[in-house]
Amino acid sequence: MEKIAQYVSRVANETYGHSRRLMPEQPWWDNLDPAFHKFPDDFYLDLKSQAMVGATAAVDLSMRTALAAFTLGLALPSTLRPGQIKQDAAQFSFYKDMADTHDSAHVFQRPQQKVQVRHHPAGRLSHKLDDGRIEVLSFESNFRAVNPAMREKYAKHRRNRLAWAEHWRHDGPARPTICMIHGFVADPYWINSRWLAMPWFYKQGYDVLMYTLPFHGRRQEAMSPFSGHGYFSHGFSHINETIAHSIHDFRLYMDYLEGLGAPGIGVTGISLGGFTTSLLAAVEDRLAFAIPNVPLASIVDLVLEWSPISEVVKTGLRLAGMDIREARHIMAATNPLTYAPKIPKERLMIIAGAGDRFAPPKHSRLLWDHWDRPALHWFPGNHLIHLDQGKYLKEMASFMRHIGFDRS
Repeated sequence: MEKIAQYVSRVANETYGHSRRLMPEQPWWDNLDPAFHKFPDDFYLDLKSQAMVGATAAVDLSMRTALAAFTLGLALPSTLRPGQIKQDAAQFSFYKDMADTHDSAHVFQRPQQKVQVRHHPAGRLSHKLDDGRIEVLSFESNFRAVNPAMREKYAKHRRNRLAWAEHWRHDGPARPTICMIHGFVADPYWINSRWLAMPWFYKQGYDVLMYTLPFHGRRQEAMSPFSGHGYFSHGFSHINETIAHSIHDFRLYMDYLEGLGAPGIGVTGISLGGFTTSLLAAVEDRLAFAIPNVPLASIVDLVLEWSPISEVVKTGLRLAGMDIREARHIMAATNPLTYAPKIPKERLMIIAGAGDRFAPPKHSRLLWDHWDRPALHWFPGNHLIHLDQGKYLKEMASFMRHIGFDRS
């Protein structure tokens, strides 16, 4: 398996390394091909490796179709209702103007007010540490919608005002801390800690913080049909504000960790968490590293590839008289492709699955180009099945040592 993983990673890097850059000149929302979602994700692999990658891709396609039909099918249609778009339309110019500055500080201002972090016992399914302790943290978020016209409406989501995270701490002084951000609907700490080997990183000597995105887990509204529903279900303006809220509350947890004396803070995230990780790299220069894992690069382009929801999206945009370039522009203020990263590329790394069909390889490639092609590792699996995961976990650990994170 390890030989296949090394082969797939090498071939994928060579395929893309010798290819033209996929990331266009700015503004990317106008210059990226409108048919980007139709671009192929093929690598020139031998038959055995191609069969493995193809099999995992087929699994992803079936799972993606089910997820699109159920979860996004309950969320995005309300965002794309003609009435919702008409209601939203008055705010679109605000977000377009913000994107046009290409200055992340205009959208993501660093929180100035302190918050009181509360400590709670860990859940019964949480990992049990041999040393140290696990606590669940929360605070009342002081986030206000970036757009003044959205503040009252966004603030009505009361449960979402509480920010949550799970913190693993060694005994003694605070250690360099790896922050992990989950994917869409996949918020349980016990799942993410095992899926992304947080116990293994903890044993390397790092502290760990797992952050809950807005409208997920305990942050979802009482009538939410599933965790994450509120993230995408209230219009384009709401999605922009939710992403801004994600960044705001994460930075407050960074303040908290610094207050404990953490000598370094890095972030990794998967899927939607990978997207958030990429955006944090464009906002927060205090980060020691950013490692998005199977990230998406453009939400609008991604959903155009997700059948059957793609037809709903196309119909909604058509009824609103909106093309893909305008939809991208509206969402560009909260997209990592709009901004240069705040940390050097030597401290950036991307993990991608060659058979991923939830967030296809072209999304990782687009981000890779935008970041001037930093370290990139491909594994021979899909979005959910990370074949030979041990290989990329070791590469992540080696990367952290190389940049001196373990000596922070």
